[in-house]
Amino acid sequence: MLSKEDIMKVVEGLHGDPFSVLGPHIVGEGGGKNCEVRAFLPEAAEAWVVYEKGLKVHAFEKVHEKGFFAVRLPVEKTVSYLVRIKTYDGQIVEFRDPYSFGQILTDYDLYLMGEGSHYRKYEKLGAHITEIGGVGGVHFAVWAPNAKCVSVIGDFNRWDGRRHPMRLLVDSGIWEIFVPDIGEGELYKFDIRSRYHNYRAVKADPYGFYFEMRPKSASIVHDINDYRWNDASWLKKREQKNWFESPMAIYEAHLGSWMRVHEEGDRFLTYRELSGKLIPYVKSMRYTHIELLPVSEHPLDASWGYQTVGYFAPTSRFGTPEDFMFFVDCCHENDIGVILDWVPAHFPKDGHGLGFFDGTSLYEHFDKRQGEHRDWGTLIFNYGRKEVMNFLISNALFWIEKYHIDGLRVDAVASMIYLDYSRRPGEWIPNKYGGNENLEAISFIKKFNEITHEYFPGILTIAEESTAWPAVSRPVYLGGLGFDMKWNMGWMNDMLVYVSKDPVHRKYHHNNLTFSLVYAFSENFILVISHDEVVHGKRSMLSKMPGDVWRKFANLRLFYGFMYGHPGKKLLFMGGEFGQWDEWKFDGSLDWQLLDREEHRGLQKYVRDLNALYVSEPALHEVDFEPAGFEWIDFRDTENSVVSFIRRAEDRDEYVVVVCNFTPIPRKGYRIGVPEKCFYREILNSDSQVYWGSNVGNMGGVVSDPVPWHGKACSVKIVIPPLAVVIFKPEREAAAEAAALELSAPDSLPSE
Repeated sequence: MLSKEDIMKVVEGLHGDPFSVLGPHIVGEGGGKNCEVRAFLPEAAEAWVVYEKGLKVHAFEKVHEKGFFAVRLPVEKTVSYLVRIKTYDGQIVEFRDPYSFGQILTDYDLYLMGEGSHYRKYEKLGAHITEIGGVGGVHFAVWAPNAKCVSVIGDFNRWDGRRHPMRLLVDSGIWEIFVPDIGEGELYKFDIRSRYHNYRAVKADPYGFYFEMRPKSASIVHDINDYRWNDASWLKKREQKNWFESPMAIYEAHLGSWMRVHEEGDRFLTYRELSGKLIPYVKSMRYTHIELLPVSEHPLDASWGYQTVGYFAPTSRFGTPEDFMFFVDCCHENDIGVILDWVPAHFPKDGHGLGFFDGTSLYEHFDKRQGEHRDWGTLIFNYGRKEVMNFLISNALFWIEKYHIDGLRVDAVASMIYLDYSRRPGEWIPNKYGGNENLEAISFIKKFNEITHEYFPGILTIAEESTAWPAVSRPVYLGGLGFDMKWNMGWMNDMLVYVSKDPVHRKYHHNNLTFSLVYAFSENFILVISHDEVVHGKRSMLSKMPGDVWRKFANLRLFYGFMYGHPGKKLLFMGGEFGQWDEWKFDGSLDWQLLDREEHRGLQKYVRDLNALYVSEPALHEVDFEPAGFEWIDFRDTENSVVSFIRRAEDRDEYVVVVCNFTPIPRKGYRIGVPEKCFYREILNSDSQVYWGSNVGNMGGVVSDPVPWHGKACSVKIVIPPLAVVIFKPEREAAAEAAALELSAPDSLPSE
């Protein structure tokens, strides 16, 4: 029988087992059995039960003045019923009772979630539009094992935490409820009351698919399964793609600041507008991929997306989930892969987020020595908790499955794998062996890489890892972390130090230029000039370069040329391709007006041509991760700050020769060794006048002489332009013709 205590707990919104009280319940014994229907209806002046298709109506009795109603009916009459109320302002409202529906999640779902292996958990938790027994509505489910009661609140119940308390599925820590007759577009949150210290919080849905525009923070019921994709051929090709031997020229972009609409209050472009502007631009620049700073929902623009609250929602700043799907779809239709920055390392402390979710440190560590990033003011995931690991792995799979993302660049891996990352002695807790390795995080990373590659062959996982941790991009079964590739932070740091020096001093820092080849094949590296290198006082790429305006542009073209000749895939942050003078500003647009000037247009054309050459020449991309793809010609000319090397394709007879002059002095009649007697066509010259260079070059190419040099059988005398890179390709059939024309390297001649 119903107790007064049960009634009071329901009325006060404190009942941890509302389905034991509300809805239909058999009462009495033997022939005296009845069905007692109970409902909490604080907005109702009067209420009725309606059944037998509306032919029968029974009035509720108000048991408690604050809106608790009950009525007894014959058992056989209560198979299906509606609740009809008359509100205090006289409105008649009719609806189905959410407490007349049974458990939705299956025991098998709960078992998989309990062991941390439900990798499509996003299909069960969160808010899902569904139909039960012919009745449409929304199924809500949330993990909050330390809550004494949880309610779903929203516009549909006037944000009243007493109206829709949820059912606890015992031993799983998961709460659920089916709310009939609501659907897409409903705003909602979870009202959580903890077992501890009377803690109460209103939280956004950790599995929410869509959010209100910041600064609002409610989740929005949204069906993400209706978009019709057009990229089946791309996905099929992706499964078979060998990215290790393919070109990868990645354009890193922040959608909120790539371009804005100045005429309309400097507003963001939408995902669909970006599809019509950003994608054609990336394609015209001959990039193969676009990498997006995190688009997952985040409350603060200044975090650039790296402090995520909505792990399963593309930010509403730029449109709906379908709009983002359209963007990715358009990329694929234009043969552009999409890499998403993913942040499993930490999350913000915002009150509606994951932090202290159910009155305990549910997703994070309780001890701040393990659970807080002081540098960033964020919380660290507890990777040793199987439910947390399951949350993150299912999130990774979600972006690949539902949004067709081609790769995940995992942010801040070093902060995950080291317990003492950015901590002084006494501020961290050693692992069980006394070391500084985060064993749980390492286990999570390996599992993440294994599962994502098992479920989606052909996708890429990329680590931003800034230390010398071994085998980051080696398979787990070989003792590695399992990533496909790793950002080469060492190369980036060395090179930015080197190219920022005045050329007269570079000979004293020659090691910065060459050292990366000592370890270039220890990992599958991506050479990166990312957003992190053009903010916080580091200056833009163009501003880093020494000298006057001409030398700055020449230095930058030279640097990019060396980067594209060096083994490794490539990444460049937006704006670097045309020479931003100012640092990147997240709250404004790139300075597109600079392209009115010849020097910026020249740099942009150079990067376009560099990408095109990189993509078309197998020698520049097929053997990036093995020594067989690279061969020094000469790295010892420190006095002249000149380096020369060969890049080879899988077919070793297919190669290019790269020569770089890091001084503003043209090198006339400069001899380098080459493998064979033939004509070497100049296929790129960063000093060409079309790039705003001085147009010094080799008249299209040179013929080699049978003069051994640098340990090679032959050699060529070339002109190396000032602050420039030149790339040559052998043309064996042209050698005889070129020799007949006596075409050889002049002292100084303009390029064609």
